[in-house]
Amino acid sequence: MASKIPRSGSGAEAKAESDSGGVLETLKTVVYAILFAVIVRTFAFEPFNIPSGSMIPTLLVGDYLFVSKFSYGYSKHSLPFSPPIFKGRIFESQPERGDVAVFKLPRDNKTDYIKRIIGLPGDRIQVITGILHVNGEPMKRRRVGDFPGERPGQRAAIQYQETLPGGLVHNIIETNGDFGPLDNTGIFTVPKGHYFAMGDNRDSSLDSRVLNRDGSAPVGFVPAENLVGRAEFLFFSTNGEARIWEIWKWPFSIRYSRLFNGIE
Repeated sequence: MASKIPRSGSGAEAKAESDSGGVLETLKTVVYAILFAVIVRTFAFEPFNIPSGSMIPTLLVGDYLFVSKFSYGYSKHSLPFSPPIFKGRIFESQPERGDVAVFKLPRDNKTDYIKRIIGLPGDRIQVITGILHVNGEPMKRRRVGDFPGERPGQRAAIQYQETLPGGLVHNIIETNGDFGPLDNTGIFTVPKGHYFAMGDNRDSSLDSRVLNRDGSAPVGFVPAENLVGRAEFLFFSTNGEARIWEIWKWPFSIRYSRLFNGIE
């Protein structure tokens, strides 16, 4: 009698194997996607959003932007959670004066700040009656059209074009004239391996100019190691008038004119 060839399994068993294979493939796809996102975020571009008005008029509350992580090389702060696996920077490149940069706040090494790099190592920085001085030279400042308030009832701010050494021209605002506490400072000499950062909203920015009464600095000079990357372009912007669940308001709260603008 001829022997029967055993069947490989019932239909139910085959379906179970197929379902198991499908779940495994889905999990692998998710893991690959997460790994890809982490690699891009760590070595290429990382998204940030703007929660405060310290960089008005360049950046507005509700702006979302991409920061290039490779612009200044890599430090421990390039990695998620800033693990202390090495010191300093690798593939280091110095920021250019005028770059809008994200950095970790020196006093806690974890809070993300975004400001404009004004002073390079060895520079002497001072503000006199609202005029920025770099190495003893006053920066050219030309008044342009006032910057309107972002909210109803807010008054317009005086807006200027400021020209930095090297020729970069960018806009700043003064909300309280040229005689506030941040409009007249002492001379700050930037140490080696550090940078001096300022907000474009010159009367409302917690930056390297600010000193406490005891002489300590909430921000101070920014160590090169704390640089995260250079702000490159906006990919989204909302004026905040639509809550997350108010989907019908989304089209009217987006600042379409700001989408995909480069940051200078």
